[in-house]
Amino acid sequence: MSSPDRRRGGLAAWSMRRPVATVVLTFAVVVLGLFSLGSLPVNLLPDIVYPRINVRVSDPGVSVGVMEERVTRQLEEQLAITEDATSVESTTTEGSSSVRLYFEYGKDIDVALRDASTRLDRARRFLPDTIDQPIIYKRDPSQRPVMEYVVSSADKSPMVLRDWADHVFARWFYNIPGVAAVEVGGGLQREVRVLPDQQKLAGMGMTVADIVRVLKDNNISEPAGRMRLSGLEYGSRTEGRLTTLAQLAALPVPVGDNDSVRLDEVARIEDGHEEETLRVRFNDIAGVKVSIQKQPQANTVDVVNRIRARLDWLKTNQLIDADVQVNKVADQSVYVRDSLRNAAWAVVAGSVLAMLVVWLFLGSWRYTLIIGTAIPVSIFVSFILMQLAGLSLNVMTLGGLALGVGMLVDSTIVMLENIARHRQLDDSSPQRAGQLAAAEVNSPIVASTTTNLVAVLPFLFIGGLVGLLFRELILTITAAIAASMIIALTLVPSLAVRARLSSSRGLAERAMALMAKSYAALLRELLAWRWLIIFLALAGSILAGWMLSQEKSGFLPDMDNGQVYIHLKADAGISLQGMDGKVRVVEEIIQQQPAVQGVFTTSGGWIFGRTQRQIANMASIRVQLTPRSQRDISSAQWARHFSKAVAARDVPGLKVFARASRIRGISAGKSDEGVSLKIQGPDLDQLVMLADRVKNRLKTQPSLRNLQHNMEDVRQEYVIDIDRARAADLGLDLTNISRQIRVAMSGIDAGGLSSGDRIWPIRVMLPQNELNSPEALKSLLIFGETEQRPAIRLGDVAVIRLEPAPVEILRENQRRTAELSASISPGYTLSQATAAIRDALSGMDLPAGYHFYLGDAAKELEQGRSNSLMLLGLALFLVFVVLAVQYESLLNPLVILLSAPVSLIGVLIGLKLTGTPVTMPVWLGMIMLAGIVVNNAIVLVETIQQLYDKGADLTNA
Repeated sequence: MSSPDRRRGGLAAWSMRRPVATVVLTFAVVVLGLFSLGSLPVNLLPDIVYPRINVRVSDPGVSVGVMEERVTRQLEEQLAITEDATSVESTTTEGSSSVRLYFEYGKDIDVALRDASTRLDRARRFLPDTIDQPIIYKRDPSQRPVMEYVVSSADKSPMVLRDWADHVFARWFYNIPGVAAVEVGGGLQREVRVLPDQQKLAGMGMTVADIVRVLKDNNISEPAGRMRLSGLEYGSRTEGRLTTLAQLAALPVPVGDNDSVRLDEVARIEDGHEEETLRVRFNDIAGVKVSIQKQPQANTVDVVNRIRARLDWLKTNQLIDADVQVNKVADQSVYVRDSLRNAAWAVVAGSVLAMLVVWLFLGSWRYTLIIGTAIPVSIFVSFILMQLAGLSLNVMTLGGLALGVGMLVDSTIVMLENIARHRQLDDSSPQRAGQLAAAEVNSPIVASTTTNLVAVLPFLFIGGLVGLLFRELILTITAAIAASMIIALTLVPSLAVRARLSSSRGLAERAMALMAKSYAALLRELLAWRWLIIFLALAGSILAGWMLSQEKSGFLPDMDNGQVYIHLKADAGISLQGMDGKVRVVEEIIQQQPAVQGVFTTSGGWIFGRTQRQIANMASIRVQLTPRSQRDISSAQWARHFSKAVAARDVPGLKVFARASRIRGISAGKSDEGVSLKIQGPDLDQLVMLADRVKNRLKTQPSLRNLQHNMEDVRQEYVIDIDRARAADLGLDLTNISRQIRVAMSGIDAGGLSSGDRIWPIRVMLPQNELNSPEALKSLLIFGETEQRPAIRLGDVAVIRLEPAPVEILRENQRRTAELSASISPGYTLSQATAAIRDALSGMDLPAGYHFYLGDAAKELEQGRSNSLMLLGLALFLVFVVLAVQYESLLNPLVILLSAPVSLIGVLIGLKLTGTPVTMPVWLGMIMLAGIVVNNAIVLVETIQQLYDKGADLTNA
């Protein structure tokens, strides 16, 4: 072989000359790929940290208006000046204030968290002393529970069960590698209550504050110092902790200067539980919820496997009481395993189809095995590149691998088919035939791979949520494309020149030969009408593009993971018992529906990981359906059927909203509703009126359902209006009176009762049966601060009246806000819903100082659309640049590029036939399809150019 021949074919020629080196390097790649696969983290989602910081402050028993004034406004003023914060939102409910800070995507959220923590420390100076410790955290989907259990027992009381779950069961999971936290919610927690007798206290000249002070001063354990004795050193402490109820009852309470009484002489002591605010059930059995969270970088599947193994070990060693049942409520690894299985199936199916095509067209099982070898080796190369890029196996990267399987095949088939063709023409020297074949397709393979890369890489420049979600998918596709080129130029030619050619022609090959003759005849006729063909193609592309812009669109496609979330809402002011009665009716309806596997219920609020909210008139139900293969309807269809069943039952005073589950951790907006509209203004009453007007306008829109607004719930609250002059005459001030009322009604923490490694809280408060009516409240004794400290009735210095109050107050950028939210009706998309809202509200007049705007899901959709169009244009431009550099010409690249828009005609037909909305993955698919079309055009134009350069007539070429 001459020296020039040896140089022909580049990398492909080298691999053909060095088969041993090529095979050994391939084995090395496989081994490294296996190691990379084993070390890749396996999670549900990419490493997503939303640009948002949450601050939550609790002050139990404080009304909504007071919380807004004393806590929320103070937090907002301090946190709003956090560096780079773009907006601040807050939600205030009874006893709770939640403030959310938003930043631009790409902001280092850890830096923002430190800055916000500093601002929060400054804000503490302006907050009441009665608040609980503020909590600040960033929104990270990796902090969502990977496993959730409900622990129940037929024998244990709710209080004993909660204690067992807290101090026994949960602690078995703390030391598992990868576990970050174990949170327990629901059930009843033990609490010792000291209930003073006001009349006895008044007769002895004592106050409730005196009881609290005695409890705190006489329930301590303090270090005393070191003692050195005979060369040894001893520690010492003062031990005065209360450990038994008897000690608590016998605690001496000073009376006057030289006397004292036992605590149980002036107060009743109850060993009970905290007020029940939440009820947890699984399949109608009361229980306690246990949520297990993983560390941010931990492998979801590994952590879940360890949790399962620990639970099995506990059961095997009988460390779980026989009467206790542990039921799984949620397992995040299920989605990961399903994604792995689906991606593996896509790879296998793609590989088999590619091998079948090669066998049909080339009639060689040896060449078929080459394809079957090249695909998994390319995937192993992708694993190596994924590890180097710091990616994980998740729904996005697995989707990228599935999408990349087709691209893995393209370059391989081009190289394989061309080598087979040259060997059929002259197989006297397979090496020479292989080098000639490689020399012909090297340029098209490199050009097509490069165009594919530049077609998808612009997605890395997209910002916002779209960029956050699809970054790893794009990087995975990029790795797959690069791997396909490497294998097509090395392993494939090395094996192809050594495989024996089949002597018989494949059935498909003979059919293709016949089709080629027919196509050539048809093409000659069409070339006579080339300008008409060009006009029709351009017109069809423009029409298809316009029709695509009018298609149903959304942010992310729907999914069916077999879970349905049901939100229940009753009239404000209902008790927990009343709400739970209504919830049980809904549970009965659920059990009557088909395909129900499990029902997890939380009455009186909701629990999610470490977040727990107590709202008596709300409840949530999570329904787990049977696997999709065992049911005839989708999750969305089940939710619709259930909604009709609830409407037919007509549970009075209860609103029920049901929807199929979405991927947990992915949200297009700041709420989980389909679409939202916000109205801003200063006055709450005016906001309520405007929200009602808007709701009446929108409730006739067929694209919206479950329409509601946050201010339609109003509860009644008692307002204690104190006469300042009368109080001053009696030596009282408003702060002192307010504090005494709060202690009487809500109680105050006065230390704890120690028992082993546990401390049970002691709460001082008045018996609730003494404060169960306005008249009883008026009889509450208020003690003055003078030396004689005369006790007066609250009714002597205050008027008590009943008036309506909001259940929650929303604020955005320090302005009060009403938010209307709605689910999107089946058959409609986010874009159609937002368009309907705009049309319905056009021409609506608002008072001065008020305005409305669409929520964040619509903003994300519009941003995603504009970004996708921009990136599509950028991708086409970059493809043109690459082709112009490749061919040193502008004409051929322009011809190749103009073929891409024609693919929109097929896209439109496919979307119409399947009823698929235009979501962000569809946009990505269109860009990838354009890359495939360009690949085909490159091969065709390259072949035409080569034949033309060899002297063939342009039409014949």
